[in-house]
Amino acid sequence: MLLFARNIGVRASPRVSSFYSSSLQNPFPLFFTPPSPSAQNSIFARPMIWFTSFLCVIRYPFVSKPFFDDIASESMRSFLQQDGPRMFDSALAPIWVSKVLVKLKGDPKSALKFFKEAGARAGFRHATESYCVLAHILFCGMFYLDARSVIREWILLGMEFPGCDFFDMLWSTRNVCRPGFGVFDTLFSVLVELGMLEEARQCFWKTNKFRVLPKVRSCNELLHRLSKLGKGKLALSFFKDMVVAGLLPSVFTYNIVIGCLAREGDLETARSLFEEMKCMGLTPDVVTYNSLIDGYGKVGLLTSAVIVFEEMKDAGCEPDVMTYNSLINCFCKFERIPQAFEYLHEMKQRGLQPNVVTYTTLIDAFCKAGIILEANKFFVDMIRVGLRPNEFTYTSLIDANCKKGDLHEAFKLETEMQQAGVNLNIVTYTALLDGLCEDGRMREAEELFGALLKAGWILNQQIYTSLFHGYVKAKMIESAMDILEEINKKNFKPDLLLYGTKIWSLCRQNKIQDSKAVIREMMDCGLTANSYIYTTLMDAYFKVGKTMEAVNLLQEMQELGIKTTVVTYGVLIDGLCKKGLVQQAVSYFDHMTRTGLQPNIMIYTALIDGLCKNNCVEEAKKLFNEMLDNGISPDKLVYTSLIDGNMKHGNPEEALSLRNRMVEMGMELDLHAYTSLIWGFSRYGQVQQAKSLLDEMLRKGIIPDQVLCISLLRKYYELGDINEAQALHDDMMRRGLISGAIDITVPSVHT
Repeated sequence: MLLFARNIGVRASPRVSSFYSSSLQNPFPLFFTPPSPSAQNSIFARPMIWFTSFLCVIRYPFVSKPFFDDIASESMRSFLQQDGPRMFDSALAPIWVSKVLVKLKGDPKSALKFFKEAGARAGFRHATESYCVLAHILFCGMFYLDARSVIREWILLGMEFPGCDFFDMLWSTRNVCRPGFGVFDTLFSVLVELGMLEEARQCFWKTNKFRVLPKVRSCNELLHRLSKLGKGKLALSFFKDMVVAGLLPSVFTYNIVIGCLAREGDLETARSLFEEMKCMGLTPDVVTYNSLIDGYGKVGLLTSAVIVFEEMKDAGCEPDVMTYNSLINCFCKFERIPQAFEYLHEMKQRGLQPNVVTYTTLIDAFCKAGIILEANKFFVDMIRVGLRPNEFTYTSLIDANCKKGDLHEAFKLETEMQQAGVNLNIVTYTALLDGLCEDGRMREAEELFGALLKAGWILNQQIYTSLFHGYVKAKMIESAMDILEEINKKNFKPDLLLYGTKIWSLCRQNKIQDSKAVIREMMDCGLTANSYIYTTLMDAYFKVGKTMEAVNLLQEMQELGIKTTVVTYGVLIDGLCKKGLVQQAVSYFDHMTRTGLQPNIMIYTALIDGLCKNNCVEEAKKLFNEMLDNGISPDKLVYTSLIDGNMKHGNPEEALSLRNRMVEMGMELDLHAYTSLIWGFSRYGQVQQAKSLLDEMLRKGIIPDQVLCISLLRKYYELGDINEAQALHDDMMRRGLISGAIDITVPSVHT
């Protein structure tokens, strides 16, 4: 033993000494003022004194004893006055540092300074015990932030050594200071902060075993982290551990777990916890209710969402903007726009101002329903009230305009978006490229595609699918095959969109049997045909005259549990109307509304047009008024169909009223609308009105066909207005509307 002590005193460990120099400046100016670096009186020159002190540290680890204090104080005083710097030449320096820290436990500031300056020496590394001792000292001295920093540094260092148990090490040094267990809460909290969630859970189990449990607030942070990672089951399990350990969850605790479970669709458990918290005497707040409303709404349980909303109001909990946004979003998502509007109205009545999310949700819903006029109104209104549209707002409008075929407006919005400093995302670019492909502008689509590649964008499968779709539509089959090969090279897994595009391309060529083969291939890959694919097939069947097969597809979808969308019903109703099966179309329209689907403008237009063409004008008028009541603005096609229907049904004044309403709304009449009006007024002998409309039409640069001009001329002759007829005839000849070879025969009065 003495030989060992002598060797310690004579030389330092070679592993450590290579990092030090005896000429180093004193690293501890606060404590040490050695008379000269060559002093011979160091404790390492007196091995027995040093070793005795060391034995005391080992014998009485971190415990104050009078005998220990005397010897340690003498040794330390000798060291501080003479050879402090040279002690770091020893391999046992970390142990000595721990000993000094214990002696400084009554002065946390000095202990921290000593610890930092020791750690700053080249090649020196603190022992785990030093970190633990200092953490206890600082925590007992109420230096909580410093204690937290020390524990954080220790944990980061310990991460380099697998199997390091932080709780056990901190527990073993707990007697350095007076008992105080808040330091274990800090340990748990830091583990959570560093994302060491499994280690934090293990730490919790040990704190429970030794009854030094962390605070509920720290446990909430672990629950929050698990929730953000989508680990609902783990969050629920830890929540149960908290309760079993005797911790009392707060409203915030319940909110985290309920919110996580609701997002993941486990609404039964979420509702159970909601009832449990009330039984515990806790009052659910707006966050609790919002989580449940949003959870029910997202999975389509709209009635349950409304029930929770009513419970919320009955309990005296005031709904906030987020509450109404959740309700508006879920009703819009499931195509129940009128109900969404009711909540918007209620929201405003309560004095709550719609925000960007509110407006964007409604704009997106209108865009998806094809009601772009209403979407534009909301877009203008949100800017008027001082709200700044975000990338989602612009993208919804751009996508809707692209799908409508109005690329001019889409690119105008894209320019406006950039000028407003709003960055385009990959979804925006995908919508623009898809719009160009749909419009047959493949050269521009290729330029945009190349620009995105050059700019370093990571292009998704949807962009490649859009190009494939565009090439097929443009009959550029070779280019389409090249894109398909590129998709395969990139190892994109064929998805429903790609298969749907293949099926669409085959249906477009009336290759229905081939499209069925693709569906079988898709099913072999484990994919199930969706509503888009069935709707594409349905449309193809109607176009080749197989009406019964088209109608049967709807029943097949329902049997397979495939969601029938507004678009599906739109294709079905439009196809039936075009085949003259209007009453059957009305029946499906009624069935659709009974299932809760909100008809869009496409469906109203198809049905109104079908009813008008089949002399059911009164039913068409009812649908028109229903559109207005549902907040859907009729477009040009609806007005034109009604004008034509009223003219054929003997209601020229009603037709003229519709025309005037179009003008008031800023709609431009097209050739079809003018033809219906002029033909109708001519038929009913109102030739001056017909002539006025013809002049208006010509001023706008819309050229009537020769048949319309002749029918008007003949009516003039029939009514005996020979001079007017001749003048009109000459004017039409001059304008080139009729040829000179045409013989306008004056009808006999006997016919």
